[in-house]
Amino acid sequence: MKELEERIRTDGRVLGKDVLKVDSFLNHQVDPMLMERMGEEFYKHFKDSGINKILTVESSGIAPAVMTGLKFQVPVVFARKHKSVTLSDDLYTSEVYSFTKKTSNHISIAKKYLSSDDKVLIIDDFLANGQAVNGLNTIIEDAGATLAGIGIVIEKSFQKGRQMIDKSGIPICSLAKIKAFENGQVVFDEEED
Repeated sequence: MKELEERIRTDGRVLGKDVLKVDSFLNHQVDPMLMERMGEEFYKHFKDSGINKILTVESSGIAPAVMTGLKFQVPVVFARKHKSVTLSDDLYTSEVYSFTKKTSNHISIAKKYLSSDDKVLIIDDFLANGQAVNGLNTIIEDAGATLAGIGIVIEKSFQKGRQMIDKSGIPICSLAKIKAFENGQVVFDEEED
């Protein structure tokens, strides 16, 4: 998605060897018009997959997931990272390690929001090492639901997440693929999904 790549070039900041900061439009301040166009792109890619539920992890995946759900006209469920007093014990859970934050989180989804009748599309902000996707897939499998596809806003192709998903055979669509960070700049992989 060329528009997303341009936003990454102009507003993104490379931190160190493997972190991209995009907090001006994706994960602190959100550009709703850009999110809407991302939702359209995910819809175009997966519209014939029979999807009836969108799944993401709080919090940065919520905006693109909601816009994708709007295009599909289906509910969006987000896995919570922290258990609240309003979340019962009737949960699907999985552990997810964040390499960026150097912490593990137990993510949870109430069982009443995911069932064996669901054909799920995962939407996430980043794909790096694949931990969030793995955690969500564990929950999908525990629910007996079907994972129909994975939509990623920004993929860091130089990390192992994509290779792991490709081995699984699950359809994936990444809107921006980063091949490398060189001299503080983003180098995009021009290869199409």
